[in-house]
Amino acid sequence: MVVTYYLVSALYVLICLVLLLVILLQQGKGDMAAAFGGGSSQSAFGARAGATVLSKATAVLAALFMLGAMALAIMGQRGPGSVVSGTPAPAPVKAPAPAPAKPPTQPPQPPAQQPK
Repeated sequence: MVVTYYLVSALYVLICLVLLLVILLQQGKGDMAAAFGGGSSQSAFGARAGATVLSKATAVLAALFMLGAMALAIMGQRGPGSVVSGTPAPAPVKAPAPAPAKPPTQPPQPPAQQPK
């Protein structure tokens, strides 16, 4: 389970880096004036262009990013076990054996009197 978590984590970091690279390689849609109605743009975000390879790669990598985040969240979730689960229980402590009972002590008896 631990090896799988680290493998998925490494793959997730790789997907993040490639997604970052693909986003940075895409061409901008226009300047700020075009976004707010200035210039000669037709709409707020420019004309709709066909999907390029980079935009398709962005969509696929974004989907993998979300799935990877959910997979890591599920795998990293702690179960109902406790922090010390899997460790052996300590050996039970035996109570010391009770001391042997002493016979009841009798008070000293006076010496028997001899007849005279």
